[in-house]
Amino acid sequence: MTKDDPRPLTLRDVSEASGVSEMTVSRVLRNRGDVSEATREKVQEAAKRLGYVPNKIAGALASSRVNLVAVIIPSLRNMVFPEVMAGISRVLEETELQPVVGVTDYLPEKEERVLYEMLSWRPSGVIIAGLEHTEASRAMLLASGIPVVEIMDTDGKPVDCAVGISHRRAGREMARAILDEGYRRIGFMGTKMPLDHRARKRFEGFTEALAKEGVEVIDREFYSGGSALAKGREMTRSLLNRTPDLDFLYYSNDMIAAGGLFELLDQGIDIPGQIGIAGFNGVELLDGLPRQIATMDACRTEIGRRAARIVAARVADPDLAQPALTQLDPTIAYGDTLKRR
Repeated sequence: MTKDDPRPLTLRDVSEASGVSEMTVSRVLRNRGDVSEATREKVQEAAKRLGYVPNKIAGALASSRVNLVAVIIPSLRNMVFPEVMAGISRVLEETELQPVVGVTDYLPEKEERVLYEMLSWRPSGVIIAGLEHTEASRAMLLASGIPVVEIMDTDGKPVDCAVGISHRRAGREMARAILDEGYRRIGFMGTKMPLDHRARKRFEGFTEALAKEGVEVIDREFYSGGSALAKGREMTRSLLNRTPDLDFLYYSNDMIAAGGLFELLDQGIDIPGQIGIAGFNGVELLDGLPRQIATMDACRTEIGRRAARIVAARVADPDLAQPALTQLDPTIAYGDTLKRR
């Protein structure tokens, strides 16, 4: 075959280039046994030199599966999910499995479409964010016959397995930390709850813990769109214009909390004496801020690692038992914005 030949490469081309049979080439490229190391190296060198890529679709017709893991997440703009992906990739790169990513933009109907397309390729497993899905999505997951790991949340019943944290517990623990330091006039800022179930659960846990001490959220502000510094500044300004005597601001994520921090500093407000602030996620990118924001680590990379291990183990041994829920424990970092007595 010449370089200018437009036809796709085949097993025969690799066979001729390596001087072994097509059956042997197939065994080598599918990583099957009964091939000497010398022959294996000869075939791999020929395939690499030619630029040959095996047709995994043809292989899938025989095995019913391809070595892909569908990873379905709400956003790539949110800094949380690239860290989850890093954890997944670190584990899967030690296997024959490869992650492929679909993005839903927090829209249930889009999740249905993405899931349908992903499953039509017959992946070996699914890792999907959240426990809340439409009936159609849940039915597809249940009928898929492959490992399904729902990530980021454990407050609910998983389709198969779930790895994450309890967001209600996270909200309760942050509320108790705030109350323990004497703050009582609390404002909340975050995403619109119908679109972000995990933020909703944190808020529910947060308000539940406040209510036990006879405290309520005095004022609140919601937004849709990316978690941006500008949104944090804008909402903080709006909230304080309406309710200037707040003594604590709780944000649903660190990025808008960082915007709030800049707004308070520009207004000359004493942090955390006059107003304390806290976010959520423990985003390392914000370590260089003028003040270290109080936050809670959401165990993102470890969630990705644990989920990928479950999928890889179940692909290797479909009968292997796995826990339905794997719950990790986030910790509060008080930083410089939540005063300590």
